[in-house]
Amino acid sequence: MKVCIVDGPTGLCLGCYRSLQEIGGWSGLSDDQRAAIMAELPSRRSRIDPAKLGPV
Repeated sequence: MKVCIVDGPTGLCLGCYRSLQEIGGWSGLSDDQRAAIMAELPSRRSRIDPAKLGPV
């Protein structure tokens, strides 16, 4: 099951690191737009409180 859980302070999903806007509009984005978002995701992890993410 694909279920996103969004962190209130950052607005990012705790699993995929996308925003609610990105999650909701994902199917309507172009391949280039998706690729740009995907390229940003690893750096977004640091914006979330590590205690909420569990062990790495």
